[in-house]
Amino acid sequence: MIELRGRTKFAVVEPEPGLSILKHAIKYKVDWGHMCKKGTCAKCRCFVSEGNEYLDGITDEEWDRLEPEEFEQGYRLACQAVVKQGAQRIVAVNKPYF
Repeated sequence: MIELRGRTKFAVVEPEPGLSILKHAIKYKVDWGHMCKKGTCAKCRCFVSEGNEYLDGITDEEWDRLEPEEFEQGYRLACQAVVKQGAQRIVAVNKPYF
């Protein structure tokens, strides 16, 4: 299961391998901030409190937009965080900078 918490909406959805956290949020109508969907705006920044191991590795776009400390704390760009095959529990909260 993936728990998605947007600004005002919350959803628990089945993980779909190959889809990003952002695409899950859009598909299930969670109000998740985003503008570009390609890792440049960072409005989809999120805090992943559980299940980072079920997401693909950090992309070049994320290295360009986030600080190394943010990765250590559990932050990702939802548009770049793609769910792996066999994913189990993932908990993500939309945490844009502003």
